[in-house]
Amino acid sequence: MGRNIKDEGEFSILSQQLLLSIAEELKMPLIQIARLSENNRANELKNEITNTVIQETASSALRLIDNYILGVRLTLEPQNFEIEAVSVSSVLYDAGQQLEAIAKNYGVELELNIAGKFGPVSANKQGLQAALVSLGAALIEALPALDNCQLKLHLATHRSRYGVVAGVYADTKQISAQALKTGRKLQLSSRQPLMNLTHSSGAGVFIADAILKAMDLSLMASRHHSLYGIGTVLNPNHQLQLIP
Repeated sequence: MGRNIKDEGEFSILSQQLLLSIAEELKMPLIQIARLSENNRANELKNEITNTVIQETASSALRLIDNYILGVRLTLEPQNFEIEAVSVSSVLYDAGQQLEAIAKNYGVELELNIAGKFGPVSANKQGLQAALVSLGAALIEALPALDNCQLKLHLATHRSRYGVVAGVYADTKQISAQALKTGRKLQLSSRQPLMNLTHSSGAGVFIADAILKAMDLSLMASRHHSLYGIGTVLNPNHQLQLIP
């Protein structure tokens, strides 16, 4: 079925909201790149470290744009993106690999937490991984500024009565359903819609939200043992089985 006028209008508004968030989010890495380049010229002894930071800052900004583009394409061209049997453990591991460099830059430790064996779930692998990377990057940037928060981000999965949950978690109550709800309301009107969580635009959170919506999934606040986080509930795939 084609998109109706109401759907097109809602998507147009969502796209504008995300573009505003991304524009705000890209200011900081571009400012960092400019300042680091200046410092690089002024102090050649720190060239190697500075170049590494510049490279990862630029890579993080490009990843943000790529994930936004993926979200738009998933929404406009769903027929081109297959829903398949996906290993949550594999997706979380690959997401952690992509987040490793930015986590190091912010002094945040990454931990993969997969308790138990999980069968395949139904998702678009590229989309699910992009959503988790976007979420992870946003929380990595947020953690150092949060009160009494351990600088550790957990990429985790567990079973719930609704399905298999995959998300990113930390030991701070500031990552909450209320923070997410407020952020969605303020997304268009505020430069810091997730004001209780991050001083940035939080674009990564909203990009993850858009990607998951395009796959008929929901972004929500979640708990993993004693940790607080944001994730999504995935439906087990009973028809397709992955070969061990």
